[in-house]
This record gives sequence, C-alpha cells and structure tokens, in this order.
Amino acid sequence: MEKKAIRILLADDHNIMRRGLRLLLERQAGFEVVAEAADGREAAERAEATRPDIVVLDIAMPNMSGIEAAQRIRALLPQAAIVILSMHADEGYVLRALKVGAKGYLLKDSAENDLIDAIKAVSEGKAFLSPEISKILVEDYVREMRKRGAEDSYELLTSREREILHLIAEGKSNKDIATLFDLSLYTVETHRRNLQDKLNLHSLAELILYAVRKGVIS
Repeated sequence: MEKKAIRILLADDHNIMRRGLRLLLERQAGFEVVAEAADGREAAERAEATRPDIVVLDIAMPNMSGIEAAQRIRALLPQAAIVILSMHADEGYVLRALKVGAKGYLLKDSAENDLIDAIKAVSEGKAFLSPEISKILVEDYVREMRKRGAEDSYELLTSREREILHLIAEGKSNKDIATLFDLSLYTVETHRRNLQDKLNLHSLAELILYAVRKGVIS
C-alpha cells in the first residue's frame, strides 16, 4: 500500500521565500504543499480549511505572529505538528515557540538544509531544532552548570526516568508512555514528577530544552 503523503501548510509573508520553500518541499517524494499563507491570521484560517499534517510558520508575520498563529492552530488542530522559521537564535524565542506547542524551530538561513529533516522528524512525533540552536542551548547549559558549580543533575536520574524524559521530549503523553512500558498512569506521573523535581524543570518546554541540551534528542 502506498504511503500517504505528508500534507504541509506553508506560511511566510515574503513571497520569494515561500516560493523557494515550496519548490524545495515539492521536490521531495511524499511531501505535498496543500496551502500557503502570507500572514498569521490567514495561516490559521487555511489550516482550519485544509487540515494539514505539518504547519511551517514564519515567526514574524503581519496580522498575527507565528507564535500566536501556532497557538490558534494547535487549539483547532491538536494533531498538526508545527515548525517555526525564525531569524532569531535566541533561547527566549525558542522557549516561547515550544511553550505554544511547536515541535520544530529552524533558523531561516539554514531552512534550505534543515527543513526536509525537520518535517520528517516532526511527522514521526519527534522534536527538531536547527543545529545552531542546539549548539547555543548546550553552551548556555554548560555555562550555567559551571556558574552554579553544580554536579550534572542528569546523573541523578534512574534509567527509567531517563527513558521517560526521552519519550516526553519526543512528544509522547503520559498515557502513551504508560502503554509503552505496561505501567499504570499513576506510576508514569510519579516518575515524571520525580524527574522534574530532580532537574528543577516545571514545564514541557523546559523538559524539551533540557533534553536537547543533554543530547537526549536532536
């Protein structure tokens, strides 16, 4: 049976950039660009109308930013995976994108090299950040650890907590993890609470950032 094409919505207010990305994506077997949008509001409307699998959003668009559009699209289509395109290699922007549910964050100048890999990764439920972003996050993390003179908190995690961290960072829910390991939901929630306490992390976005910094996911 032929594999279903990955249906993509592309939103960027620069026509030339959008056209270039469309050509790049449509050369890839198994990818289909089902809609385009030139601003955030149009992206949300086109997403609702076409129900794509993946939404690629420029972060800086008129009439609604990529972050706001991502939030609205996630509310309308929880199953759609969102990839943010940005000029900013800044942890604050990355954190904001992850907090609204984006699975990928790419720098625009590396989009040509990374977009295909990002779409493949997020379509499989994984997170994907531009290598430059991962590098910055790792350097920030090392600097922070040195400043605190802290031991590596990752060493405090049990092997089961590390497995759960990996799966959470890939976008798996507590219910998914419980099914995978044949555990009760309560047990998974306890493991998750313990690992968040040990790492002093309080949200899904922080867990994903931590996992990227540690090389648990890329």
